[in-house]
Amino acid sequence: MSHSGTSMSAEAPTPQPEMPRRRSRVAKSNRTQIVLFSILTLILTAVTVWGGRTWLRNSETLVFAVGEANGPEARFAAKLAALLKSNSSRLQLKIVPSADNAKALASFDRKEANLAVLRTDAKIPSRARAVAILDHDVLLLLSPGDKKIKTVADLKKKKIAVMADSESSAALVRNILELSDSPDAAARVQLAPPGSTLEKLFASGNGAVVVVAHASQIVKDRSYEQLAKRGGFTLNAIDAAKALARKYPALSEETLTTGMLSGAPAIPDDDLTTIGLEWLLVAQSRLSTTTMSDLARLIYENKADLALSDGFASKIEPVVTDKDAFIAAHAGAAEYINDDTKSFMDRYSDMMYLGAAALSVIGSIFAGIYTKITRVAPEKASELATAILDIGERMEYAKTLDALDELQDELEAILRGAVIGLRDGTISSDGLETFKLGYEFVRDEIGMRRDHLRRHAGQTPALSAPAGQTTTAHDDNVVVVKTAQSA
Repeated sequence: MSHSGTSMSAEAPTPQPEMPRRRSRVAKSNRTQIVLFSILTLILTAVTVWGGRTWLRNSETLVFAVGEANGPEARFAAKLAALLKSNSSRLQLKIVPSADNAKALASFDRKEANLAVLRTDAKIPSRARAVAILDHDVLLLLSPGDKKIKTVADLKKKKIAVMADSESSAALVRNILELSDSPDAAARVQLAPPGSTLEKLFASGNGAVVVVAHASQIVKDRSYEQLAKRGGFTLNAIDAAKALARKYPALSEETLTTGMLSGAPAIPDDDLTTIGLEWLLVAQSRLSTTTMSDLARLIYENKADLALSDGFASKIEPVVTDKDAFIAAHAGAAEYINDDTKSFMDRYSDMMYLGAAALSVIGSIFAGIYTKITRVAPEKASELATAILDIGERMEYAKTLDALDELQDELEAILRGAVIGLRDGTISSDGLETFKLGYEFVRDEIGMRRDHLRRHAGQTPALSAPAGQTTTAHDDNVVVVKTAQSA
């Protein structure tokens, strides 16, 4: 077929199929669920610790054995119960009255009560541990008029009346004077009848009157001052107080301060030594250190709220915490008395232990829920090979270096995603070798494809076409079109 000298139209190239779109991959991540479950675990742990602490704070009831219902021990127990309630303490009291204090102590000794009040000359239960000194009973050695009693030996020669609440005080005086074995001991040392006064007792022939009473009550008793103005008595020191306290551990050396009985005239006119007894709040030794430390703290920090109207427990004092104390201090009370400040660990150790236990249990439960029910399972590394092979399949459609660069970017993006996924757990290492082989294979193929495109991009056609014709060269999948230019 002949053609004119003018340029002829070139043969239309065969249309090439377009590169298929990449398959979309839905990125799955556990990060949001991990954060959510972590927050829920911490919140539930905090709620559990708070609830457990609240439950524990209201879970312990202490039985307080007291004497007669209207006695000072019972009234003190009632004050203490009200104090615990007003302070929202975890401790509560159940007050159990008895006929007298001796029966209350017997109940305590049988472990039927946790708390009791005793005077140190009582029969001390073996499991009793001191918590606080509530009051002191002091012995006032009084003689009629201005007749002084200089020594205990002089006192032994006299007829003595004991003004006290119980026969036990008269028995105490007999023991101190070592008259218990004497056949006339009861006659020589008698308990004064109820309603007796010092003047009546002196008038009835008693050479001495020993008053055994709470120090807090003696300070408030104005009858001593009235009698002193009439010159009715002399207050005597007990010269052997230190030796007696050493001989009888239940006794303590006491000091009667100036003007304690009377301000005008001042009686005593100077500090004077005598002997006395202590009223102690005691607890069972088996009670926990934490419980008794809490109780001691409330008692010592709220003394004013525990004082009775008659003065009993108006000056609460710490017990002796030495190992050689007559009644050993409870470990919880000693802990508070000896070290009022606690470290952070000491103060909150119980909450920390409870929190650790709760966190372990709750964490295990949530981990089970997370793993079995709601967790997005990590994608296997081998599954990423599908995306890599997809790039390999689309490579044959890449006719330019730009298209090839896009595929290279996709391949590198898959690699970055795999590294990040392995780090945060969204991709497992299962099939990692398969992923590695697929990645290296496609990467090398892209490199070879790029070299091929670069070689053939500037290649001159091997056959020259006549003027006015177009030569089309085919080399595998590469088509290079040259259009003849007119002269």
